[in-house]
Formats: sequence, C-alpha cells, structure tokens
Amino acid sequence: MLFTQIEFAFFIITVLLYLFWMKNNTARKGLILVASYYFYAYWDYRFLCLILVSTIVDYSIGLQLTKTLNLTRRRFFLISSLVVNLGILFFFKYFNFFISSFQVILTPLNLNVSTLNIILPVGISFYTFQTLSYTIDVYNKKIEPCTSLLDFAVFVAFFPQLVAGPIVRASHFLPQLRQYVPLTKTNFLEGSRIFVIGMFKKVFVADRLAMFIDPVISNAAAFDGATLWLAMFAYSIQIYCDFSGYSDMAIGISRIMGYDLNINFNFPYIAKSIGDFWRRWHISLSTWIRDYLYIPMGGNRKGQRRTYINTFVAMALCGLWHGAAWTFVFWGIWHGFALIVHRYWQNIKMEKAVLFQGIQFPRIANWGLTMTVVLTGWVFFRAQDFSQAMLILQKMFLLGEGVSWMHPFVLFILILTVLVHVIHDLNITKLHMLPVNAWYTPAILFCLIWLVVLFYPKGFQPFIYFQF
Repeated sequence: MLFTQIEFAFFIITVLLYLFWMKNNTARKGLILVASYYFYAYWDYRFLCLILVSTIVDYSIGLQLTKTLNLTRRRFFLISSLVVNLGILFFFKYFNFFISSFQVILTPLNLNVSTLNIILPVGISFYTFQTLSYTIDVYNKKIEPCTSLLDFAVFVAFFPQLVAGPIVRASHFLPQLRQYVPLTKTNFLEGSRIFVIGMFKKVFVADRLAMFIDPVISNAAAFDGATLWLAMFAYSIQIYCDFSGYSDMAIGISRIMGYDLNINFNFPYIAKSIGDFWRRWHISLSTWIRDYLYIPMGGNRKGQRRTYINTFVAMALCGLWHGAAWTFVFWGIWHGFALIVHRYWQNIKMEKAVLFQGIQFPRIANWGLTMTVVLTGWVFFRAQDFSQAMLILQKMFLLGEGVSWMHPFVLFILILTVLVHVIHDLNITKLHMLPVNAWYTPAILFCLIWLVVLFYPKGFQPFIYFQF
C-alpha cells in the first residue's frame, strides 16, 4: 500500500478514528501493530513471516543478553542475531546477485549453481537494520532491553516508516510507547503540514520529472550533452523529492498519531563538502553506517591509512545496501573515494596551517565541486549498467551531439529548487518552510493539495527506495 493510493486514505482515517476513541495505551499499541501488519500484508501477506522472525529472534536475544555477563555467551547471542537477520537479507536480496557475478568462476569448477526466482520483500533492508541496531545497542549496554513483546513488535513494524524508513533507533522510539499519547490538534496540524509537503514532492515533482528523465536515460545515445545534463539535474531532484517526500509523509503520519521520528533529509544540495552532504542526505542511514559499521571497524582512531580503509569499506557496503548491482557498489565506492580525498585535503590544511592561512576558497566553488561529485555519482545510481553510465558521462562531459529537449516543466522545477535552496542557505526568509502558525500556510497547503489532485498520475508510481 502506498501513501499516495486512495486506499491508504481510507486506511489511515480508520486507524486515526479508532486511536481517537481508544484511551488504553495497550489497546492502542495493539491496534497500531495490527494496522502495521495489514499495511505490509496488503503488498504480500507471505512476507509477514520474515518480520515476525526478526521480531521474535531479536526480542528474545535482547532478553538473553541481560541474563548473562559471560562475554562468550553474549557474543554468541549477538552473532546469532547478525546471522539470522543478515542471512535473511542476503538470501532475498543478494543471492542471485552473487551467483550471477561469480558464475564465471563457478562454471570452470563444474559448479553449476543457478539463480532462483526470488521476490525481494519490500522494506527488508530498512527493518533489518532497525532490529540489528537494537540488538547491538543492548549488547553494548547502551540501552536496556525491551521487556514488552508488544512494544518491540510495534517498533519493528510501525507502518509509517516500515517499508522505506527513516531507520528508527530503539533508544528514540521505544520510550514513546510506554505512555499514552492522545491525538491533539497541534500534532494533527503539524503532521498534516509535513504530510502534504511530502506528497507534493512525490506526486507533483518526482513523478512528473520521471516522465522526462526515463525516456532520456533509456535513449541516451539519441540526445545531446545538454539534454543529458538537464536529465541528471532532474534526476537529482527526482530522487531527493521521491525519498524525502516519503520520509516527510512517514514523519507527518507519525506526528498525527503522537509519535516523533527524526528528520531524514536536511537540504543536502546546499552542502559545501561531500562530508557535509552525507550529514544531510539519508541521515538515518548515514548515521547507522557510522555508528554500527565505521566506528566498530576502528573509525578514525587507528591512524590515517586505517581511517581511509574504513571509509572505503563502509561506503562500498552502503552502496551494496542500496541495491544488488555493481553500479550501486561503484556509487558507494565513488562517494567513499570522495570522502577520502576530502579528509586528506583537510589533513593537509591542518598540517600546513601557516601555508594556507588566509586562503579561503569561495563557498560557491566548494559547493560546485561537491555537486559535481554528487551528480556524477547519480549517473551510476540511475544507469542500468556501466556501459549506459559511461555513455551518459561521455556525452555530458564531451557535449556529444543529438536531439535537444529542454522540457519547460523540468526547467521550472530546476529553477524553483535552486531558488528554495538559496533562500534556505542565506536564511533570507522562513516562508518556504511553511510554519504552522503563519497566515499564508493554509492557503499554500491547499494549493499543493490541489496540484497533487490535478496532476495525480494515472499509472502505478512506486517510491524509488521501495526497491532497497
């Protein structure tokens, strides 16, 4: 079920009416859990068992971790959680990928392992990382284990963010379930505002940009370099509005229900460095990679060379998390390499502070270089394979000839996006944030809703990150 489907409107209205009527917190959480399972089963009920396995396994392991101080037993329980969760994720998401990738090696050894007809469960990467963060935090004694199976089940399956994030930490969400939170007018207005903005991003911006991007990328050889530049600029906006739009809708629905989810995007396209970009883009994933992968590998505590290796490995795995394809892995490696170069440059500036004293590169230059790196990475993220990616890059940077298609709507959205980001970066006004108490906010929200209804796509338009 998609947030943009009419079925979801009936679903959420029904859930909110029951929540408004219910005053008992346990019954309220029970309703949310049933609604969450129905929300997921609407896509395919068979994969509910995977969520149930992760829930029961990690809940049980969390309790066991507090019953023993023996380090060997504690490690056994942690490894068991990792094996079960990552094993399920590997089978459904990566089995066919690795079999296909290593077929060249396996065939000469007479190991004819064929791929399987496997359906990728929606949201498996998100809820797997979510339950793993809980087990790891309990193991490291950062949080107390959850003693309520109902609370833990709601934490794992909470429907607003179940299939595409944000990735929620147990330390942030579980305490919110311990007491009754009534539906309030303030939460309703704030949540509705966030939800409408997110839906506008998805339906009016992202889905309409796709109508221009898809044919251009699919037929890259036919278009000139300028058109491909426009297509990649458009794609950078599309994926941002598509994913941040989902995050906004998830945060908005949660707020209406009385629960708080952390923001997942913070104007990433005003970043002045690649490190700043990752502090603003997909924040719940980047912080998860930092806390549960990069830091445990040693982070920046074991020397410069080890820091670079840790960065490279963490970002390569970040790319693999996004999809079972070498183009995604390379996208992660590309960002890892950029982060290493940026860190190396920062170290040089610190070591030779006297030499660089007084030398400041213009902010626009830092921003331009960062966006060039990000945009180049999006080419590999969007391309079906490396040959298509290299064709697009060749025509972009060598300005290859072909058909020119400067779509007016795409140009309008590009200009509008730049304008909003400049206004935000320079802090000229808060108008674009649509404050709840501002007199103009209801009128603008009404216009956004009207545009969504007017340009609602006829065909099925899933969120891009559903595939991850």
